[in-house]
Amino acid sequence: MRGGQSLAEALESYLAEWSERTGIAVETWALPATDVPSRVSNGVMATMREALSNVELHSRARTVSIAVTVGKSGLRMTVSDNGQGFPMTGTGRGIARMRAAFAEIGGSLSVNSVHGEGTTITGVVPRQR
Repeated sequence: MRGGQSLAEALESYLAEWSERTGIAVETWALPATDVPSRVSNGVMATMREALSNVELHSRARTVSIAVTVGKSGLRMTVSDNGQGFPMTGTGRGIARMRAAFAEIGGSLSVNSVHGEGTTITGVVPRQR
C-alpha cells in the first residue's frame, strides 16, 4: 500500500486504473470498511493483481465483479468474471501464485470455472486469534 492508504483505497485506485487500461468493466460489490493488517492487505493486493491479469489475458470477459469484505470470521475476497471459463484440469502458474499468496497470510483460495460462463476466485483469511 502506498503511504497510509487503506486496502479499500488501494483497491479502488487499482481497479479504476486496470479497468481503464483494459476496457473491461469492473463492478465493485464491496470493499472493506475497516483497517486490514498490512501483510493481509499485501496478500490480497498481490492476489487481486494476479486474478485480474488472468482475466485480462485469458478470459475474454466484458465484466469482472469484485467483493472484499471483512467480518467477524475474517476476510473474504471474490473475483468473478463473465468470460469463457477454462477446464479446471489445466490450472496454471497464476492460480498457483494466488494460492501461495493466500496460504502465506493464513488463508485459502478456491477457483471455480464453468466453460462458457466464467470464473470465480474466492479467497478466505480467517480472523487471527
